[in-house]
Amino acid sequence: MIQLARQQFIADFHIHSHYSRATSKNMNIVSLNQWGQLKGIAVMGTGDFTHPRWFKEMQEKLEPAEPGLFRLKSIYDQTTQLAVPPSCRQTMRFLLTVEISCIYKKNDRVRKMHCLVLAPSFTAAAKINTALQTIGNLTADGRPILGLDAKELLKIVLMADDQAMLIPAHAWTPHFSVFGSKSGFDTLTEAFDDLTKHIYAIETGLSSDPAMNWRLSQLDNIALVSNSDAHSPGKLGREANVFDTELSYAGIITALRTNDPTGFESTIEFFPEEGKYHLDGHRTCQVKLEPTQSQQHQGLCPRCGQPLTIGVLNRVQALADRPIGAKPNLARPFTSIIPLPEIIAEIFTVSPSSKRVVAEHHRLLAALGNEFSILLTIPLAQIAAHSTPILAEAIKRMRAGQVHRQGGYDGEYGVITVFTAEERAALNTAQQRSLF
Repeated sequence: MIQLARQQFIADFHIHSHYSRATSKNMNIVSLNQWGQLKGIAVMGTGDFTHPRWFKEMQEKLEPAEPGLFRLKSIYDQTTQLAVPPSCRQTMRFLLTVEISCIYKKNDRVRKMHCLVLAPSFTAAAKINTALQTIGNLTADGRPILGLDAKELLKIVLMADDQAMLIPAHAWTPHFSVFGSKSGFDTLTEAFDDLTKHIYAIETGLSSDPAMNWRLSQLDNIALVSNSDAHSPGKLGREANVFDTELSYAGIITALRTNDPTGFESTIEFFPEEGKYHLDGHRTCQVKLEPTQSQQHQGLCPRCGQPLTIGVLNRVQALADRPIGAKPNLARPFTSIIPLPEIIAEIFTVSPSSKRVVAEHHRLLAALGNEFSILLTIPLAQIAAHSTPILAEAIKRMRAGQVHRQGGYDGEYGVITVFTAEERAALNTAQQRSLF
C-alpha cells in the first residue's frame, strides 16, 4: 500500500450543485474546479450526489485521484486552466457529499434537520441513493426533502459503507438543524439515541463560531467543522477547514473521527454576527434583539406581538453549561475573515457584485494569488504594493479582529465593516495626498 505524504490543505465540504433550488447555474463541475483554485480550496465537496442527473454528470467528468477523492478529467480541466491565472493554479480534488433535509416527528414534536453526508466512493453513494429513493423524490431538488428520522438516515449511511459519515449541518440554525430553536433537540443523544457514538462532527454554521460552541461540554469530543453551504461560486470558502493529513478520504475522515488537532488543524470562519440568524428578531417589523432583550419581551416582537425567531446566540446561551470565554482542552484555533469582494466593495462604497469590484478582485488574484492567501498569509506590504495602503490596512484590521459588527437576524445577513465612514474618508484623503 502506498503511503501518501502529509500536507496542509483547505477543504470546503458543504456546497450545492446547479440542481439545487435557488442555486446559480454556474455551480457545475468545471466552474467549481475553477473557483476552488481562485479561492485556495484543495478539497471540495461535490454536493447533491443524490440527484440522478448530477450523479451522472459527476461520473462523466470526474475520475479517481487519491483514494476516495476525485479530479476533473483532463479534457475538461483544459478549459479551467485558461480561466485560472498562474498565480492561483493548484491541485483541486472533489469528495462526494450531499445535504439531506429530514422532516419527521419525534418525541411528540415535528423535527426538521439538515444533514451533511460524506461518501468514499460512487459505489457507496449509489447505495445511499438506492435506499433513499424508496423514501422520497430525489429528482425534485439537489437537497432532497425526506420524511425520514435523522437517526434512520444515519443507519442508511453506515450500512452503505463504514467509512461514510453523517455530520449535522449548520447545527444552530433556527428552522432546520439539530439544535435549532424552532425544531431541534437539546442534545445529540436526544436526536440520535444509541447511534450518537457515530456522530463525530457537527457543522457550526455561519451564525456561530467555535468559541460559542465551546460553551457546551457535550461537544468537547466533537469536531467542529465549518463549510460555505455555497449556492454560487463566489460564496465558496466563506467558511472552510484546514487539514494537515495525507490527501485522501481516509486521511480526512480519520482526522475528524479522532478529532485530532494535528490533522484537523483549524477552521476559517465568518464573523458570526454576519450570519443570517445570529440575533433574535422579526424581519417583517425590522426588529432585532439581543437575548436579554428577547427575554424582557417574553420572546415576542415588541411591535406586533408575533413570536420572534430565536437566533443562534440565544440558543447557544440556553444550552450552554459554561460561561462566555470558556475553552476546552481540545479547542483548536480558528480565524475569522471577511470575503475579499466585501472588503473591496467597502473601500469603493459599491456593491460586492458590481463590475468594479469583480474586476479588482480578479486583478488582485492574478497579481497576488488565491483569495485565502491574500486574506490570511501574504505580507501586508506586498498587498499594498499591488493595490493600495487602504486595502492593506483593511486586511490588517480583519486579521486582528478589529471590525465593526451589526448582527444578522431572522434571515437577514448581518453587516461586518472594517472602517467607519469617517475613517474611510480620512484614509482616502491621506492616500490622495500621498500621490502628490
